[in-house]
Amino acid sequence: MTTLRIADGQVLRPDMTIERADVLVDQDAGTILDVGDVDEGDVGLDAEGDLVIPGLVNAHTHVAMTLLRGYADDKPLDAWLQEDIWPVEAELTAEDVRVGTRLGVLEMIRSGTTCFADMYFDMPAVAEVVEETGMRAMLGYGAITVGQDDEAARQELQDSLAFAKEYDGAADGRISTAFKPHSLTTVGEEYYREFVPEANEAGLPIHFHANETEGEVDPLVDEHGERPLEYADDVGLLGEDSFIAHGVHTDATEHELLAERGTAVVHCPASNMKLASGMAPVQDMLDAGVTVGLGTDGAASNNDLSMFDEMRDAAMLGKLAADDASAVDAPTVVEMATQGSAAAIGVDSGRIEPGANADLAVIDLDEPRLTPGHDLVSHLAYAVTGSDVRHTVCDGQVLMRDRTVLTLDEQQVVQDATEHARALVDRAEE
Repeated sequence: MTTLRIADGQVLRPDMTIERADVLVDQDAGTILDVGDVDEGDVGLDAEGDLVIPGLVNAHTHVAMTLLRGYADDKPLDAWLQEDIWPVEAELTAEDVRVGTRLGVLEMIRSGTTCFADMYFDMPAVAEVVEETGMRAMLGYGAITVGQDDEAARQELQDSLAFAKEYDGAADGRISTAFKPHSLTTVGEEYYREFVPEANEAGLPIHFHANETEGEVDPLVDEHGERPLEYADDVGLLGEDSFIAHGVHTDATEHELLAERGTAVVHCPASNMKLASGMAPVQDMLDAGVTVGLGTDGAASNNDLSMFDEMRDAAMLGKLAADDASAVDAPTVVEMATQGSAAAIGVDSGRIEPGANADLAVIDLDEPRLTPGHDLVSHLAYAVTGSDVRHTVCDGQVLMRDRTVLTLDEQQVVQDATEHARALVDRAEE
């Protein structure tokens, strides 16, 4: 057994307390062995004066959309998708997705994210990047049936199921998968009723967008005579392994239903604000017993993949939504980005304790804006930025040491992404 000792740091524990301790990792198993005074370790990682936290979990994103960062801004969701995003996405190649994913993974490693849940196209290319970079991911093909004939629509759902079945457990177990129909409004009811039972029979989690805008809610209510998540429940989408993205326009009845079914919600505050989708009632969800995680959504609607930015946004927006300065407080939002997100997507990460996945980030506290250190949990929520991450560890392997990413050539990743983004836009605008 090869061990890694993260030495002399302050450690964030699952109850949001902080103690001075070492963390000992079994690199072969990829799990945490011990937290405390540790004198052993084949490999050392210095954390003196630093804060050791669980690796952050980005529970909803579309990573390859890094190629569209800044391409189309300042529009509401429907217009943004139909006029800008979908036309350029129609020109994407598998290599574009691979290159864009490398750029996104580089950004996440540098900002302390060790696991992400991705819904996009050409997912085998995404899986290849996860394997080569050492990240952990929960992947799925985002199936859309709207605007397609029956044969093409059925193929979409079959592709989502096939990818999930084939790639679950890939990358030495660092990849898990889900059946990912895009949303309640972009997949027809008949296809849900046909394919959801097959996903359930295969034991696959289910992930989809829901209640993101009022424009998505009202048509479903008019058509089905029930709230969107009640409709989702009727077609079998809700369950203990399911998780939805956004949940902005949800009501108390839906919160009770989510809690009863054990279905988690992934809150994406930056995207919701930028697209003027609304303010999700996060504190109401938490009070109802709903598991709430945190995600960045894609870089085209954020425009970065930093979970530290997302924590700050979640805390600020949560207070406005609740009209209560005590709502979505610092410990809550840090827990959302770690344990909450991990629970939402079904990975054993997000906490530093023996037996958990050895997914960790080390924060350099030697910045004027992180002084004084009255409350380091508060700093995580309100003051730390991605550039403060010094080391990143996933599955017991060091992905970044002293701000140098070890599993990617940063200069080449940026160069490739720049070239592919230009070529992609040129094709779309011809």
